[in-house]
Amino acid sequence: MAMNNLALGVFLIVINLRLFAKGTEDASQGLGASFIFGDSLVDAGNNNYLPTLSRANIPPNGIDFKPSGGNPTGRYTNGRTIGDIVGELLGQPHYAMPFLAPNCTGKVVLHGVNYASGGGGIMNATGRIFINRLSLAIQVDYFNITRKQIDQLLGEKEARDYIMRKSIFSLTIGSNDFLNNYLLPVLSIGTRISQSPDSFIDDLITHLRAQLTRLYQLDARKFVVGNIGPIGCIPYQKTINGLNQDECVALPNKLANQYNARLKDLMTELNKTHPGATFVHANVYDLVLEIITNYGKYGFTTASRACCGNGGQFAGIIPCGPQSSMCKNRDKHVFWDPYHPSEASNIIVAKQLVDGDPKYISPINLRQLRDLGL
Repeated sequence: MAMNNLALGVFLIVINLRLFAKGTEDASQGLGASFIFGDSLVDAGNNNYLPTLSRANIPPNGIDFKPSGGNPTGRYTNGRTIGDIVGELLGQPHYAMPFLAPNCTGKVVLHGVNYASGGGGIMNATGRIFINRLSLAIQVDYFNITRKQIDQLLGEKEARDYIMRKSIFSLTIGSNDFLNNYLLPVLSIGTRISQSPDSFIDDLITHLRAQLTRLYQLDARKFVVGNIGPIGCIPYQKTINGLNQDECVALPNKLANQYNARLKDLMTELNKTHPGATFVHANVYDLVLEIITNYGKYGFTTASRACCGNGGQFAGIIPCGPQSSMCKNRDKHVFWDPYHPSEASNIIVAKQLVDGDPKYISPINLRQLRDLGL
């Protein structure tokens, strides 16, 4: 009798383990892959492998990134990026691997790949001040390489289904096209001397449309494209312009809003002209401005001073590095360094993108996008 009970117990354990494994497998398959394009807001370490002046693989960057034990990974924040957190919330079992990492090969690409690059922009000329960075066009070139690898791993038919139905393509890009291109001093490499704002934004939209169309031709169907945040409110801009803590620089925000209006129109256009695709618009500008304006409501003590940095009233001139001053309560600062949000801010933004309402993410949120067509 005891042996029969033992056998029954073992049988039930085996069945439960199989059901658990199947459920885990199904959840993973439902998510598919996350392909991340963009700039330093979502770079997971690609710039580590470039000879560039824009790098974040130095402490104390990454001090709160648990998978690395608090060591820097090349993320431009104290912990996870928005892309990392969105992936977690949608059930992704692994972070999207930086494309340039030596171990970004084989089956690991089926969980997604990160192509983002600090200093990169929509325009190829953007970020030249950093010497090297990956523009959006190069990032899409690199996805083309990944796309062929997925064909080899799954076979052409299954690979196409995996990309079209089970994968999300996110783009977080555009800030550098203003901060490290158009708004640079005209005696440097800025384009203001030769182009009006409208003309420059026309070029941005034209280039962005072309790259999104390239991704569509490579079978991408589920897109989320973020607009440009309130770049006139970052600690760097406040510091160099000598503003008070509750002020923002008008021109960068004006340009961001001009671009953002055109981007929203582009999303509407692409949803009409690209059959079978869904282009989701992430209203990062209003979401981040809400956090900055009402920072106390979200548990922050400052939305002006960088947690890690040096120079000026808001520690907003010298980027975060080993010699920087660093705040004690990193989760109380909206900004990690003179340019980038803290992990605490990234968490708020990511949650809104995944489950938020149409004010910040439309026409559907990212959880709905993930489940679309499955």
